[in-house]
Amino acid sequence: MPTTTRRQLITAMIMVGAAGSACSPTPADPAPGNGSATGGPVGFTNPVIDSNVPDPMIIADDDGSWWVFATNGNGANIQTLRSRDLVTWDQMPDSLPSVPDWTTGGDVWAPEVARGGDGRWLMYYTTPAPADRGDIQSIGLAVATSPGGPYVDSSDEPLVCETDDGGSIDAHPYTAPDGKRYLYWKNDGNRVGVDTWISVQELDASGTRLVGKPTKLIKQDQQWEGSLVEAPFVVEASGTYWLFYSANAYDSADYAVGVARATRPTGPFTKLPDPVLMSNDVAAGPGHCALVTVGDRTWMAFHAWPPDAVGSTIPGRTMWLTEVRLGADEVVVTPPTTQYPSRPL
Repeated sequence: MPTTTRRQLITAMIMVGAAGSACSPTPADPAPGNGSATGGPVGFTNPVIDSNVPDPMIIADDDGSWWVFATNGNGANIQTLRSRDLVTWDQMPDSLPSVPDWTTGGDVWAPEVARGGDGRWLMYYTTPAPADRGDIQSIGLAVATSPGGPYVDSSDEPLVCETDDGGSIDAHPYTAPDGKRYLYWKNDGNRVGVDTWISVQELDASGTRLVGKPTKLIKQDQQWEGSLVEAPFVVEASGTYWLFYSANAYDSADYAVGVARATRPTGPFTKLPDPVLMSNDVAAGPGHCALVTVGDRTWMAFHAWPPDAVGSTIPGRTMWLTEVRLGADEVVVTPPTTQYPSRPL
């Protein structure tokens, strides 16, 4: 299997696309992985959550606080934490304390939360499919009146379940600048030995129902991706839609984040040839990223293993923060850095 770790480890900002574009962001100073990004004072220390919180996703609350939702663990279907500064996090109650009758707890993965059209909060999450559909995963939808929950899924069946393609995981809701809503996800093809596709389908104005038919966007077709792509996250910058995704085996140092670009949220998307975030001397297998904007800066949350404990239960996949700069033609990501020079807030 191809590896990214055999490449020279990144010691500077990863720059892709047209670096000289007039509308591109200015790259930051080079950053050694185990020091600060500028060699100056330390703003915070990564990982910001040093326990096992796979597939983290951050949202802002109306009161100025922030929430993280992550894959099941610590006795919860959905691990839920809250912060006032994006750096110090407090454990909160399970935001999805029960699941609907058609599924079971224990394998509740990769939650993402968005504000619905009626002001409620919507949680899209991965959960086992109904028993009569086989041993596969599916995507459910739960609703709450506050961002921390409790979320309730009163449905009779999954929102998405690709029975013939290995199941469906890693849902990502996205609202475009024109107000249209979309849902991206991955068919879990590597579970059954078929291609893995990231697909998109329009949602209605409420964000609770799918409209039309899905469109397949990208699959594993580059050497560094191994046998799969997954974990989509979309953001728009200067008219370009950037689709971040993770690829390769999650429990290896080969796991990394790639990016593809399009002029529409429904594609077609064209991949950049190399990962924009990958293993270095302080973090192994970084992936399943989520982006959040604070003022005029964009931050990426992602999980990663300690380089000497890849695949471990303790500490497992801890949560890191790093800065991302986006333009119409370029993505710049700071490599994993333990001593980050400035704070998000």
